Amino acid sequence: MKAEPAAPGAGDADSPDPRAEARADTHLMRSLLVGIFILMAIYALYFARAFFMPVILAFLLALTLTPIVRFLRKHGMPDPMSATLLVLLSFCVIAVAGYLLSGPVIDLINNTSVIGQQLAERLAQLRRPFERIVEISRQIEGLTQTSQQPGIQRVAMAPSGILSQAAGNVLSAGTSITIVFVLSLFLLASGTMFYEKIVQSFPSLSEKKRALRVVYDVEREISHYLLTVTVINAGLGTVIGLGLWALGVPNAQVWGAAAALLNFLPYIGALITITLVTVIALISFETISYALLAPAFVILCDVIEGQFVTPTVVGRRLEINAVAILIAIAFWSWLWGFVGALMAVPLLVVIKVFCDHFDGLSPVGNFLAAQHTAVDVEEISDTEKAAGA
Repeated sequence: MKAEPAAPGAGDADSPDPRAEARADTHLMRSLLVGIFILMAIYALYFARAFFMPVILAFLLALTLTPIVRFLRKHGMPDPMSATLLVLLSFCVIAVAGYLLSGPVIDLINNTSVIGQQLAERLAQLRRPFERIVEISRQIEGLTQTSQQPGIQRVAMAPSGILSQAAGNVLSAGTSITIVFVLSLFLLASGTMFYEKIVQSFPSLSEKKRALRVVYDVEREISHYLLTVTVINAGLGTVIGLGLWALGVPNAQVWGAAAALLNFLPYIGALITITLVTVIALISFETISYALLAPAFVILCDVIEGQFVTPTVVGRRLEINAVAILIAIAFWSWLWGFVGALMAVPLLVVIKVFCDHFDGLSPVGNFLAAQHTAVDVEEISDTEKAAGA
């Protein structure tokens, strides 16, 4: 009996599906392109940081001041006028604060060696664990003295080179600061121009409404967060500065300003502030027990701010998990140094808000968010196993 030919498509069940292979290849190609784009973006951010850093700072400053501009717009003040007043006020506040703090900060930098000696004297009873470090430092001093003997060549940088380098750094910093304030002024004074451009980019009315709603929500949440956190950090720095001044800590205004600035670095900033205040208090007061009151006060202020004030005012929705924060701080500090570390958390919040408003990016936003409800992973796994059985 002659066998009939097999029907089309009724072959081996294990034969590969061409459409599935095509989809897999497309997905792989798309992933490779995304990875290449991310690497190129990191490369551009690193080598073109002189351009990108002031531009991103200007956008963050504009977003921080946007709620105030919006409030003044509702009360009849034009956007260009309110933007000019706010940018000038911000520049004056930063300039005056920098001028008032420059003297004490320079004195602290010049007296670093003296502070180190005083701290070593105060902690003489705890010197045994550090004997090895002291021995290494003495060896380094011996090598330094040997290098100053005749017959050994010494390499020194010419004073003119130092002065030219310092002048170049000052000029570069001044240019960046000018770009930040001027660009933020134009961004704030533009009003609804960017919203109109976004609306004109979509053909249908429904798409225009959806795009405008998303853009308004993102801008409102980010600006509210940045302004609120800035005000909270300024209040925290003021309270810490006044408290340290009442305790008699020298240069209390410097440590209050440092606490406000470093509080943009969650966890790490508070730790740095506590360490600095502890060192200054130990060398400033006679008794160690009284000296420890200053860092204890800073810890109390940080706990109240981190556990009660910020979650209550900002809300739980925009909280970021600690792992993502530390990774972002490490990445941006490697990319742009200390300024990048300060911008790490605000940029992370910007990314999270954007991801929350787009369905395709919602898993990324969910990964960045802090977890408030416990999920029993083992229970879910057991349930899946039971269902499969």
